[in-house]
Amino acid sequence: MAGPRHGELDPTPNGEIRYDVPGAARVWNYWMGGKDYYPVDKEAGDAALELFDMRTVARQSREFLIRVVRYLAGEAGIRQFLDIGTGLPTMQNTHEIAQSIIPDARIVYVDNDPIVLAHARALLTNTTPEGVTAYIDADARDPDLIISEARNVLNFNEPITVMFMGVLGHIGDFETARSIVARVMDAVPSGSYLAHTEGNDLDPEYVAICEGYRSTGALPYIPQPIAEIRRRFDGLEMVDPGLVPITLWRPDAPELGDVVPLEGQTGGVGRKP
Repeated sequence: MAGPRHGELDPTPNGEIRYDVPGAARVWNYWMGGKDYYPVDKEAGDAALELFDMRTVARQSREFLIRVVRYLAGEAGIRQFLDIGTGLPTMQNTHEIAQSIIPDARIVYVDNDPIVLAHARALLTNTTPEGVTAYIDADARDPDLIISEARNVLNFNEPITVMFMGVLGHIGDFETARSIVARVMDAVPSGSYLAHTEGNDLDPEYVAICEGYRSTGALPYIPQPIAEIRRRFDGLEMVDPGLVPITLWRPDAPELGDVVPLEGQTGGVGRKP
């Protein structure tokens, strides 16, 4: 529910799309101003909006992703991205940003929500002749499968950016979430990066809507303690300004006033030595 833009980790076993239960990716798409949702998703999304401004959370989460990919493809020169937890395509997706800076950038998206799979195959296509954009139908809880499939597209002898943008709040168990990140980062070479953001547990209202969301039947999202988010960067060199509210991570200069911290969403980027 509250993980930025990402799809469900546990769709129905036969891959059918559920129309009677809110879908995390579809609700997020509704908050983002997209059109790929059903009445049950709008109902759940509106109920959350009565309690918390999730539209701002969704949009600022996407702005964070844009700045992160722009930095990594531009300043850091990373040509490969493994985006785990794709969610429904919206504006300025990872491959669009990366390939606009590095035309031959390779991007692999990972998700296992059937509606995300359908949209990804139709919309997540190369923006340049030189680039490569691929999709893996896999659960974030199966890092070995993700690594194995990603090797068919990405060169694991060259740096890779691994992206977990809000998906790990759906895991439920903090140790499992940490081990997933560690397994993937162990597989990528020196000079690779981890880009990671999650909703945290500092705002009682945000925590409350996450708890209330369970009653809709949708996949729960558990706000993450900042200490747990920080543990996922163990052994990495944090990129300035470190682990911060996402609006404070290398923000673009606002047209008026100062950048306002979005305290409930924490993110950062770390480099593997």
